[in-house]
Amino acid sequence: MKILLFGPNGSGKGTQGAIVKDKFKIPHIETGVIFRENISKGTSLGKEAKGYIDRGELVPDSITIPMILDRLKADDCKKGWLLDGFPRNLTQAQELDKALKKEGMTLDYIIEIVLPREIAKNRIMGRRLCVNDNNHPNNIFIDAIKPNGDKCRVCGGALKTRSDDQDEAAIDQRHNIYYDTKSGTLAGCNYFKDLSKKSGGSPKVLEIDGRPGVKEVASDLTAKLGK
Repeated sequence: MKILLFGPNGSGKGTQGAIVKDKFKIPHIETGVIFRENISKGTSLGKEAKGYIDRGELVPDSITIPMILDRLKADDCKKGWLLDGFPRNLTQAQELDKALKKEGMTLDYIIEIVLPREIAKNRIMGRRLCVNDNNHPNNIFIDAIKPNGDKCRVCGGALKTRSDDQDEAAIDQRHNIYYDTKSGTLAGCNYFKDLSKKSGGSPKVLEIDGRPGVKEVASDLTAKLGK
């Protein structure tokens, strides 16, 4: 089961990826982790990537895609994988498609967690962290996990916000890239959807409504993957 996962910041994509990982026993591969691992291990690709990062430049696809392919060839990926965080734009989607085909890797699923932009933004800005346990879910814009006033809904502890969750300009910038259907992330997602249409439904496209709660979304996603 080889999966590409798409979803905007605020959609719970990382949480759903972790659920799929546990349910289907396949690694949840995030590009940020791949970068850190290659840099910490001092691989040749990691050293090249670090040079770009240290200069404040974007790591080119000619380095990123080989890193990803190396990870997808690892022993724990023999039964499948879920790739999260790449591609981020149309060009990367096209290059990843070429690279996968060259390696003889066939995608089984394209998963898109569909969430309106305003809801995604509210969910990010509505997150509240419990001072006693950051894993206690609290969000002022989600009824199922709405805190009790300014207290944690789980333990009654004080709540705080993360500064980056309240950086509206940064959130808008990330969402500008994701929701761009001409050259951004959704353009990349749509590229693979078009490939599926031209190939008679392979890879299979799953559009998951991201508006319900985590459990409901997970139930819908895992049920569709299990068919």
